[in-house]
Amino acid sequence: MFGIENYLGFVLAAILLNLTPGTDSMYIITRSVSQGQAAGIYSVLGITSGTLVHTLLAALGLSVLLANSPTTFMLVKYIGAAYLCYLGFKMLTSKNSNSIANSLSKAQNVTNQKALDGWKIYQQGMLTNVFNPKVALFFIAFFPQFIDPSYAYGMLSFLMLGLTFATTGFIWCLCLALLAARFSTRLRENPSIETMLNRVSGMVFIGLGIKLLTEKG
Repeated sequence: MFGIENYLGFVLAAILLNLTPGTDSMYIITRSVSQGQAAGIYSVLGITSGTLVHTLLAALGLSVLLANSPTTFMLVKYIGAAYLCYLGFKMLTSKNSNSIANSLSKAQNVTNQKALDGWKIYQQGMLTNVFNPKVALFFIAFFPQFIDPSYAYGMLSFLMLGLTFATTGFIWCLCLALLAARFSTRLRENPSIETMLNRVSGMVFIGLGIKLLTEKG
């Protein structure tokens, strides 16, 4: 089917890989815990969109550039690490704006702000995934193992595998977001605890950025 060999094996492998804790999982859990269910869902959508971008790049062969060009690889990694640190810094310095006490007095403004923040969180999640060169290298190393080299439309095979991987990842990440948000709902109702969660989340993001920066290619 579409030049894919052992598709069931790929699905099982994809699920196991999705279950393995990584940068994406930590990002989604942190967003969900500190900012709630909606933020977690927007993060999941952003991460999934980033996965689809990597799928398209791999299908077009552009990801090979990262594998063959150390300079390009390092540039992308630096951008990704810097962006994570930037998000962490913003959360460390942000003021409390989502507590229930504040929302009662400014209901309409909060509604508009949430819509704006949702779009921003979506973009941040997507960029976090796109600027992680490890994802691109993983795609070009893992996917070919399930593609028939004699199949004439290898790009189609890459797209099908990528969509499958994105789907399994979306389901798992959505579960993470919902569970993490539900666990922390009452904690976020307390303004002081909400502030603490934001600070911890900021430190986690900075830690993820440093981890990405120090990882060997």
